[in-house]
Amino acid sequence: MAYRIGIDARKLRDESRIGSYIRNLIRALAEIDQVNEYNLFVSSWDDPLPDQLGDNFRAVVEPCPVFSVREQLSLSWRLLRLKLDLYHATHYLLPAVVPCRSVITVYDILDVFYPHFRPSPLAFFYAQRQIRRSLARGDRIIADSRNTKTDLMDRLGIDGRRIRVVYPGVTASFAERVAPEDVDRTLARLGIERPYLLLVDDPPGRSNLDRTVKAFADALARRHFAGSLVCAGPRTQLDFKVSRRAERLGIADRLVLLGSLSTEDQPAVYQSAELLLYTTLENAPGLAVANALAARVPVVASATAALREAAEGYAVLVDPLDRKQIANAIAGLMENGERRAELSRLGEGRAAQFAWRSAAEKTLETYESALRMRSWRPGLRRGTDE
Repeated sequence: MAYRIGIDARKLRDESRIGSYIRNLIRALAEIDQVNEYNLFVSSWDDPLPDQLGDNFRAVVEPCPVFSVREQLSLSWRLLRLKLDLYHATHYLLPAVVPCRSVITVYDILDVFYPHFRPSPLAFFYAQRQIRRSLARGDRIIADSRNTKTDLMDRLGIDGRRIRVVYPGVTASFAERVAPEDVDRTLARLGIERPYLLLVDDPPGRSNLDRTVKAFADALARRHFAGSLVCAGPRTQLDFKVSRRAERLGIADRLVLLGSLSTEDQPAVYQSAELLLYTTLENAPGLAVANALAARVPVVASATAALREAAEGYAVLVDPLDRKQIANAIAGLMENGERRAELSRLGEGRAAQFAWRSAAEKTLETYESALRMRSWRPGLRRGTDE
């Protein structure tokens, strides 16, 4: 039986983990499913991806901003008109009225507990209230790791039977070697000189940027290795503070605040790095870590529960609050080429275990599980499970 499925793809063009998740999941679904009808809610007709998919995929323009009050009404009206069987919310929130089954993807629950990740107290209150409400109403929840599932159960009281763990896949372009001449052109255009260490600052504010810059300076003082620190990620008001910090530490000429990397540039920049630093304070699976493993780049990452789940044994894990530990990891790897080569081989094998096709198959199974639920009436809390 064919179903009408809606997927919120308004962040399709974002250079963020949600944008990457949407793009890769939709492509993988198109490869494995030519039966169900997919309605992709995009922000404008300029989004090219829907036109590259099968005949069972079509774009539905929904210009209302993500995480806005307006989307609550606008999306509700859209779902009522389309008469969908299932709606997949890819950024936590369900609209006010969902006249069909629903699936929600959750990447972490920091927005529920930490107000400094929101631009204002009002935005935090809105996000907290709406996320809690959506998770209580959703028929199925997709968690991107066992750690996220545990947080949902322990901290929000979500019934574990409603949660499916579906690991995101690794973007294929990171595993495919970029031609040397293309790498040279990309690095020259971005103003990056080899050798360099790559620090991924995404999302900003959770990346531990200032402490990691200080740890990089400490590592240089101990080992005097060649290389700059290239920081990739959305630029924020912290840039001035970090630049001044680098001047005081005497490494201003070694620090490059690059800005966000485009999807096209990322494989070349990752593959040419000596190390990837992902010393985030966020307890969520790092897409940057998975992509670096696929790109055969040695990784220094935070020893959070989520990153241990993904990379323990395949990367050097450190306490993100311990500046000395971060510095020791950097210095130790930069003076030990054999260890870097070993981590490159291990990382490549680990990354091969994460595939978007598998993620799409498990997502389809989650859709089918929600659609098979026996009792449901619009406006009421979901009833009996399968």
